[in-house]
Amino acid sequence: MRYFLFTLLTLSSVFLSAQDFADIDKSPLDAAYYPARAAFRAFAKTDSAAMAMEPKIRVLYSRPYKKGREVWGGDLAPYGEPYRLGANETTEITFFAPVKIGEQVVPAGRYTMGAIPNANKWEVFFSLDVDGWGVYAYKPEFNVATITVPTAKADEVIENFSISLYEAAPGTVHLKMGWDKTVVEVPIVLVK
Repeated sequence: MRYFLFTLLTLSSVFLSAQDFADIDKSPLDAAYYPARAAFRAFAKTDSAAMAMEPKIRVLYSRPYKKGREVWGGDLAPYGEPYRLGANETTEITFFAPVKIGEQVVPAGRYTMGAIPNANKWEVFFSLDVDGWGVYAYKPEFNVATITVPTAKADEVIENFSISLYEAAPGTVHLKMGWDKTVVEVPIVLVK
């Protein structure tokens, strides 16, 4: 009988503590780095290889699903209105050294980013307004840089909102974003 009571109490405490956690989010959190394998620099075989993998840029964002919905110009991301570039918290970008976006030099630091999408171009902004939920209270006066970039069509539907960072030319990293059939690329120059 004691064993039965002990087992019952143990199982009930497991079930009770499991209720303390939130459900898995429908839009998973992800990270993009430049260089792409920066998060794995501790596994580098040499000091010089580890130094080459030091992060220059990191983006933290949530990846909503399309799920057959109209994305751009629809209810999810209306044209001409600020969009958070993902889901949940505002997408966050960290520059580990100064960068140049358009004509603006942006100091190393932590920022949020969003966009005002239109069919043929997006105005992408980088802001000091951190730790927010979406861009519902968007304040342009907090922007440290804005840049207008053209849209391009993807060959196939991109089911989840996606971000990647890659070297487009020496010293220039492109922040590539895509969802549904739309792709945009923001050039970011690494300032030495």
